[in-house]
Amino acid sequence: MNHTARTRSVVGCTLLVTALGAGVTACGSDGNPLSARPYDAADLISFNGPTETGKRVDPDKPLEVTANSGEGRITDVVARDSTGRFVTGELAADGSRWHSTSPLAAGARYTVTVSTEDEDGAPGRKVLAFDTSKPAGRKRLGVTFGPGSGTYGVGQPVTAQLDQGVKDKAQRAVVERALRVESVPAVPGAWYWVSDKELHYRPKDYWPAHATVRVHSNLDGIRIGDRLWGGKSAPLKLTIGDRVEVVTDAAAHQLTYYKDGREIEQIPVTTGKPGFETRNGVKVVLEKQYFVRMRGSTVGIAEGSSDSYDLPVYYATRVTWSGEYVHAAPWSVGSQGYANVSHGCTGMSTSNAEWLYDNIRPGDVVRVVNSEGDPMEPFGNGFGDWNVDWNKWRTGSALTGKTSDGSAPADTVRLRPAAV
Repeated sequence: MNHTARTRSVVGCTLLVTALGAGVTACGSDGNPLSARPYDAADLISFNGPTETGKRVDPDKPLEVTANSGEGRITDVVARDSTGRFVTGELAADGSRWHSTSPLAAGARYTVTVSTEDEDGAPGRKVLAFDTSKPAGRKRLGVTFGPGSGTYGVGQPVTAQLDQGVKDKAQRAVVERALRVESVPAVPGAWYWVSDKELHYRPKDYWPAHATVRVHSNLDGIRIGDRLWGGKSAPLKLTIGDRVEVVTDAAAHQLTYYKDGREIEQIPVTTGKPGFETRNGVKVVLEKQYFVRMRGSTVGIAEGSSDSYDLPVYYATRVTWSGEYVHAAPWSVGSQGYANVSHGCTGMSTSNAEWLYDNIRPGDVVRVVNSEGDPMEPFGNGFGDWNVDWNKWRTGSALTGKTSDGSAPADTVRLRPAAV
């Protein structure tokens, strides 16, 4: 190699290097050891990528940069694609080798900047650029985020629905790292694998009021497993509204509405009677329906029996998919505030139900306490995610969890219907 110019700079400041210690890597002709212009390090390193113009890199293989023996060492490597996604990697302690540890995207353009030092401590640099080949005959994993874009309450989880099952833990980790949730203000949160095709994301505590939540996938073109690659996914933006929490005390027959931590309203209610007790625990509003026709036959009650019903119901706020609502129940006004006579729903007067309907939105929190009913299911019957302790929630992540099979979590419980 011909390093004449930089060698002269090093010799010219030998005493300065000695005084400053071994941490100084080089110096310029002006006597400043940090001002040396990096030389072309092409002769100092070897790269396992293409050396011919137009040749593409196999994205299934890791990148590797090595320092030629006796020529110096690698001090840093920065690799990223044209969209700004970085490739993680590991650099040997002696600077002899760097290799990538995250998968490359297929059909992408990459730039790798390698920084070096020669034996005299002079800095070198080499920029490598290449394209990766496109996957042929391989499956693409699609991801659909939910709910739809809009404004939601502080309890709203983010969902990711995969169009193919992913059971292997290492493959799950690749998927999970690429599914990004960012909020302003920022709060800690984690994904939970509900099944091999569904993930839920929630923060440690409820979302901050008026936060903005953005969700996107970096999976496009990323190798997940043998013949399985990430596909494109539409991003999602959520706006969080006021902090609304509704607490229903089944024993006291009272519903209390809180907004931003302040008690706003108390409403007399009736909840599930013996045999139809309302579920205890935290639920999240799924949807609002001005009118619902509720029939006992849809929840397994025989027509003509003493518990049979077929009723028009107004101002219905849904909290489970199996039929539990908070709604107007004018037929039970005499029991509201005194006794539990419903088939599992929370009933109130029409005027109170209309007020609640106007002051609640999907994603708001509805918590039932002091009921004799079963606990709310964490998954499968709405959003019972908040009934999972945070430490246990984190075990459902492929990045921190301990289970690797694709079976449903232990918290998943068979649905129990309820209505009116």
